[in-house]
Amino acid sequence: MSYQEYIEIRADKRFGKACLKGTRIAVYDVLNWLTNGMTKQEIMDDFEEISEPMIQACLHFAADKEYKQALLF
Repeated sequence: MSYQEYIEIRADKRFGKACLKGTRIAVYDVLNWLTNGMTKQEIMDDFEEISEPMIQACLHFAADKEYKQALLF
């Protein structure tokens, strides 16, 4: 999966935070909902504009960011 097709970073949207394309929903928001116990289905039910591949893209984005950070040490 290429998360770039679902995630964008724009200076004029959410202060340059990574967001799902076509929304103002930040990757951080999705990750926070998941860590607080929401299921993928609950997120998709609450936000009709979010699909399961978008949620997976958020997880891939976070994993990639963590991996790149680890390479610096």
